[in-house]
Amino acid sequence: MLMLAPICLFTYNRLDETRQTVEALKCNFLASLSCLYIFSDGPKDETTTQKVNEVRQFLKTINGFKAIKIFESPINRGLANSIIDGVTQIIEKYGRVIVLEDDLITSPNFLDFMNHALNFYLSNDKIFSISGYTMDLPSLKMYNKDYYLSYRASSWGWATWKNRWQTVDWEMCDYNSFELNPIQQIKFMRGGSDMPYMLWKQMNGKIDSWAIRWCYNQFKNDQLTIYPTVSKIYNIGFGDNSTHTKTGWHFNPNNFIQAKTDNFNFDNYPSINRNISKEFRSVFSVYNRIKNKILQK
Repeated sequence: MLMLAPICLFTYNRLDETRQTVEALKCNFLASLSCLYIFSDGPKDETTTQKVNEVRQFLKTINGFKAIKIFESPINRGLANSIIDGVTQIIEKYGRVIVLEDDLITSPNFLDFMNHALNFYLSNDKIFSISGYTMDLPSLKMYNKDYYLSYRASSWGWATWKNRWQTVDWEMCDYNSFELNPIQQIKFMRGGSDMPYMLWKQMNGKIDSWAIRWCYNQFKNDQLTIYPTVSKIYNIGFGDNSTHTKTGWHFNPNNFIQAKTDNFNFDNYPSINRNISKEFRSVFSVYNRIKNKILQK
């Protein structure tokens, strides 16, 4: 019997994106059997109060799930704190969780992929998380498996278990020794050459990211993330109204489809595909990052 994980949805002040995210999630095959926990962050100032209230009014109209509970923060906690605290609260109770933000369109079989993978790899501590998203990688076009592995987790629709989540040191107590270790920094780049610099920005107050700390923990424990061969996620959150993703359209997959498959095959002893791993890493290369910045101007 398939055990279904609770879904955490994090929202702020984007009504249109939130509405699209919820409507797509409701179309998932397993939506009516799943519990949905919604965390609504509070406004930063008076200018965002009305938008936050509009989102909250919509949240109260949601149906189509087994159960729905809404948590409204009276203050603005920010995305990082909201996710860390919200996920911790739910995962402590249920032992596993599926997480979405308010700008992610899911395919109807998103919940199927996530739940099947969560059940299959429950006892495999080598697997750190499950991603619902994947990029367009050349090798995937002729790839005959439902999944592949990566050294880097994704924050665009993901899932994990309590015993993996609890290992994360959000304070990054060992960062100083990592910063002085070039061998470790190079190894961290297996998931992309941008990762050490992103972590440096986090530790120096340039960004507020829970995800890069999460990815660092995955690296530190030599764990892997399961990705779908065909993406179950499409991000609609790019633009001036976005808090964290002003640009990044080039990461959206062309292979996002409204798939009907609700059954997936996984391997007990999965391994990294070198070609896919190389292509994955190259997306985050200095060359590609510069190229994409130029294209976005």
